[in-house]
Amino acid sequence: MKGFDDKYKDFPDFILKITKQIWEGKDVESIGEFYTDDIPVRSPFGITYGNKPVIEATYQTLIEFPNRQLLGEDVIWNGNDDDGYHSSHRILSKGTHLGDGFYGRPTGKEIYYRVIADCACKKNQVYDEWIVRDQGAMVRQIGYSPKEFAEIMIDKEGGIKKAYKLFDKSEVKPSNYHQKDIETNSVGDKYSKILQKVFEPEYNFSDYGRASSIYWPGNKLGYGREDVSKLWNSLKDIFSDINFSIEHIGYLNEPNKNPRASIRWFLEGIHSNDSEEFGKKSNSKLFIMGINHAELDDDGVIREWVLFDEVAIWKQILMSKEN
Repeated sequence: MKGFDDKYKDFPDFILKITKQIWEGKDVESIGEFYTDDIPVRSPFGITYGNKPVIEATYQTLIEFPNRQLLGEDVIWNGNDDDGYHSSHRILSKGTHLGDGFYGRPTGKEIYYRVIADCACKKNQVYDEWIVRDQGAMVRQIGYSPKEFAEIMIDKEGGIKKAYKLFDKSEVKPSNYHQKDIETNSVGDKYSKILQKVFEPEYNFSDYGRASSIYWPGNKLGYGREDVSKLWNSLKDIFSDINFSIEHIGYLNEPNKNPRASIRWFLEGIHSNDSEEFGKKSNSKLFIMGINHAELDDDGVIREWVLFDEVAIWKQILMSKEN
């Protein structure tokens, strides 16, 4: 690979090895080598710029979870030496809550949760990142509901009027990364069209295989079309005036494997219906940043990993009470 260290056999190897070096090797300062000085890192909770905030956040997380392992389940990647590379890295994160910090006093609880990080890379460095964590799964295992943890966050930040605003797409600076055209009828094209149909009122989920499985925030699992439709509807049914948009498409075809796709998406709408997951309607506008991975065969989607942050949704609902 042009501009990358020879010790990496290919681009996924680069992504997996630098992740292990930083976290499990505890070589946190190497972030200054692998992340550019002005990198934008976007999550549901906002945007940071530069590698220094990444270094600080990594040190803090390792205080709380010193034995954290980041198990790379998949890297869905695209790119070339001239244009650079893009990865969507799905991670199963494991660790023990042993230190004070963002998640409160140590509980000694063993936790696991998924993270998906979309990274654009050139010349041995990451220069653009989007990251979504299953924080709902994290806090439940520590002992809080997503609503309770959002309340704690708001209180620590000085109350509803002073609490930090969440990600606002209107404030995102233009990125140096630009996606290439998506091939018609590629697995990325097919999966993006399926996701768009998911948010149509009468969609019947016929694009999912009869034996499909779905991994949902909160470490929830579903099997078969009935479970898939139930989980997706638990999200979309809280909204009216839905605006669903595909923000990035990645896809990969490899010999002797089913094709896979990664989709980053935004969902906006009015929180106009009560639900078990997100409480009484607030009639406020909510925004969700999500990243999905999917595996498809001739019958459609056979495995799907859906990630969005339930704590970020609850923080928006609670902060809407200021208005």
